[in-house]
Amino acid sequence: MIVKTGSTPYRDVLAGVRLGSLVHGERTHLTEVRFVKGAVVPEHSHPHEQTGYLVSGSLRFFGPGGETVVRPGDCWCFPSGAAHGAEALEDSVVIEVFSPIREDYLSDP
Repeated sequence: MIVKTGSTPYRDVLAGVRLGSLVHGERTHLTEVRFVKGAVVPEHSHPHEQTGYLVSGSLRFFGPGGETVVRPGDCWCFPSGAAHGAEALEDSVVIEVFSPIREDYLSDP
């Protein structure tokens, strides 16, 4: 499957957080998330493994294991069930892969 740039709809998932579901297969799901400075994703967990790459900006991840600030080029992987949250320290763009696919990201809010 090929998805051309500009064809992905974005939707607001939280205040200051926009999600684009870029493409998915049977087991993986590629997304782009755009954060406005100050936006917060509350601590949560889900059954999906989540691997990400920070394209631009700066984020602070937090959870039971403490907190870490990531900058462009930094990557992360949260295993299934791991509690985590994030705060945008600057306007930021993230690319993330989820496995299995996020059915909730495929439907309208």
